[in-house]
Amino acid sequence: MINATGNRMTREIARQSGLADQIDKLQVQISSGKRLQRASDDAVSWRRIATIGKAQASADVWQTNIASAQALVSQADGVLQSTSSLLIRARELTLSAATGTLNDADRATIAAELGAIADEIDGLAARRDSNGEPLFATADARVMRFDSDVSFAPVPSADDVFVLGGNSLSTGLRDAAAAVTANDATAIGASLDALNGAIGHVADRNATLGLSAGRLERLGDGLAARDITLADERSSVEDTDLSVAIAQLNATNLTLEAAQAAFARINRQTLFDILG
Repeated sequence: MINATGNRMTREIARQSGLADQIDKLQVQISSGKRLQRASDDAVSWRRIATIGKAQASADVWQTNIASAQALVSQADGVLQSTSSLLIRARELTLSAATGTLNDADRATIAAELGAIADEIDGLAARRDSNGEPLFATADARVMRFDSDVSFAPVPSADDVFVLGGNSLSTGLRDAAAAVTANDATAIGASLDALNGAIGHVADRNATLGLSAGRLERLGDGLAARDITLADERSSVEDTDLSVAIAQLNATNLTLEAAQAAFARINRQTLFDILG
């Protein structure tokens, strides 16, 4: 009799201890807002959360790269617009020298300005980004990764922008300055052709930058949408459903209180029975 009673008491104490543990767990879930505190709570869900977390971390890296690339494209766009304006000015100067009506002093002034434009374009070609790196890579264009399977160079290389037909744009301008100084009509005509080609070339590269900007924007929008999906999925797996948890907590509290009251009553009766 005593052994049977003791076994029942042991089982009941264990059951009440389990209820108390469940209450503690629910209280932690409610206070932290997280349904899972450790892998043992739900191994499958825990692994899924870890997988989602890695995907979110990768997406953060891609978004950072996109933002950096967009800044590079914006800066490069400004440089190319300045280059285009300078080339147009150089063409105007060379055209004015092609009339053959200028004196030596006028030609010297035009040649000096053409030389200054060449120097300025060299400076633009050597422009650096906010990290101190060349904006236009001196060798191959700088390739960046924007997703697990998407990578490209958002900004062309220096050679791709500032070299045409094997000669740098600034070299063509200095050739134009020399032609103007010498009043060489044939050379001036060749320089005008080269300048027209250079203007079209820079315009094409600027259009390529526009395509890069559009592509980066679409990639950023796609990553933002994916991040929302991942956050929603993670929340559904990881976060506490407060209404459900509070209801479970209240029900478990009531169950434990009832069990404790019944246990106290039965235990008191059993003791009297034993003594009797």
